[in-house]
Amino acid sequence: MSWQSALACWAVRRRMRPHSAKSELDVELARSYASRRIWSPRVPKGWRLDIRETSDEDAPRGEWLTPPTNPRATILYLHGGGYYFCSPRSHRAITFGLATRSNASVFSLDYSLAPENRFPAALDDSVAAYRRLLGDGVPAQSIAIAGDSAGGGLALATLLALRDAGDPLPAAAVLFSPWTDLTCSGESMRTNDGRDPMYHASVFPRVAAQYLGSADARNPYASPVFGEFEGLPPLLIQVGDTELLLDDSTRIATKARAAGVRVELDIWRNVPHIFQIWTPFMPEARDALAHAAAFIDGAISARQTHLPPMTSIV
Repeated sequence: MSWQSALACWAVRRRMRPHSAKSELDVELARSYASRRIWSPRVPKGWRLDIRETSDEDAPRGEWLTPPTNPRATILYLHGGGYYFCSPRSHRAITFGLATRSNASVFSLDYSLAPENRFPAALDDSVAAYRRLLGDGVPAQSIAIAGDSAGGGLALATLLALRDAGDPLPAAAVLFSPWTDLTCSGESMRTNDGRDPMYHASVFPRVAAQYLGSADARNPYASPVFGEFEGLPPLLIQVGDTELLLDDSTRIATKARAAGVRVELDIWRNVPHIFQIWTPFMPEARDALAHAAAFIDGAISARQTHLPPMTSIV
């Protein structure tokens, strides 16, 4: 555990964890906090950032980060935030870090948020964004889907929806601490309550209800842990060992491997939830994003050359 990670855990335990113990969600406070993050990276030199603030039939809302040279890959990124706060802007540390390490174009989707837009609004947006990439001529074999927390669960749900609809699937998916079980029934919700520096377990059912409305929490498009994983592309999952969402990752890895999906599961010790957002401050975050970029590059190379996908190393 680096001192940077220890400092990050201390900071979120003081700033964020107390809010998760409250009986009511303060949506506006969360959105205000996310909109005024203390630090946000600059656009990398030579790269181009295009922000689309409105959505129509031509293009969804979000941010395009494009490299100065022809990209080999395109990453569709789905930010976290419990489906009710955060944005592409709040997650630029991750999207910029992934882009520069993989020389990929990244589209960070500004999907519809709850409670104004409940399930399946976010899923509808992510599926539409992926199909828009295909419609713009981006080959499926050069696309990776990535996301963190709720966005990680959304990324996996998007794969299930695309597969079930018969769409061509991307080359890979990268899931950072994905929230895949909105019933909140994972064992780590109990065993890591108090160990997770960011959240109390009691907040997750409230957040889930706000997103789901009257929908069934066991719907695989809301809680992918209850889905079937046959035919999915290779998955990289990264999660911390003290996270409440640890089992949301380990159960996905187990089920996906049983279905014949190639999975890399990285469990990091003593890091906060979505620690990748602390790059470049935290060495663990830098290493995690470098591994994610290498995973995407390897999966796309395998897909484009019709070779077997990369084998699991974890």
